[in-house]
Amino acid sequence: MEIEIDTPRGPGRADVELPEGEARYLLAITHGAGGGVDAPDIAAVRDAVLAAGGAVARVTQPYRVAGKRMPGAATGPQDEAWRVLIEKVRTGSGAAGLPLVQGGRSNGARVACRTAAAVGAEAVVALAFPLHPPKRPERSRAGELRGAGVPVLVVNGDRDPFGVPDAADADTLEVLPGERHELAKDPAAVGRLVAGWLDRRFPAG
Repeated sequence: MEIEIDTPRGPGRADVELPEGEARYLLAITHGAGGGVDAPDIAAVRDAVLAAGGAVARVTQPYRVAGKRMPGAATGPQDEAWRVLIEKVRTGSGAAGLPLVQGGRSNGARVACRTAAAVGAEAVVALAFPLHPPKRPERSRAGELRGAGVPVLVVNGDRDPFGVPDAADADTLEVLPGERHELAKDPAAVGRLVAGWLDRRFPAG
């Protein structure tokens, strides 16, 4: 199911898929700054979560629908649009009432952390969380992880030029050997980690 969503920052889009049987939770996951929701790690997470009994909404933010590669330096407008997107996804996708998990890769992971409390998410999945700009470790974004207010799973590669968060900054940190920021070497492993972590948080029955 594809949902077009109007926001104060322009139209966004959500591709919603439901598992066979009753869904246990809804994972709303979004892209990185210049990427899309078909990125290898996001696609692998979608497949694994659907197979494990979760619903998945892959959300394309308004600036990407408009063809822009970057969301802009100010985080407020991006977060404002995201809150509207999530409200519509929850009420208009057949997933109303399900526990909400927010997710994203890179810049999208930052958005998921910053807005988790505001939208009532119960957990966050952060893929390739960009701890700092490349070669600028003094500009740490660890505060966004710590400020999520809910359990956060971080999956990063050990060769990520954006850095690797500290284990103390998240509920669970998984560091994949040989992976860079794209997490494209073994996307299926990323999917298994995410689905397994969510399965433990939202067990069947």
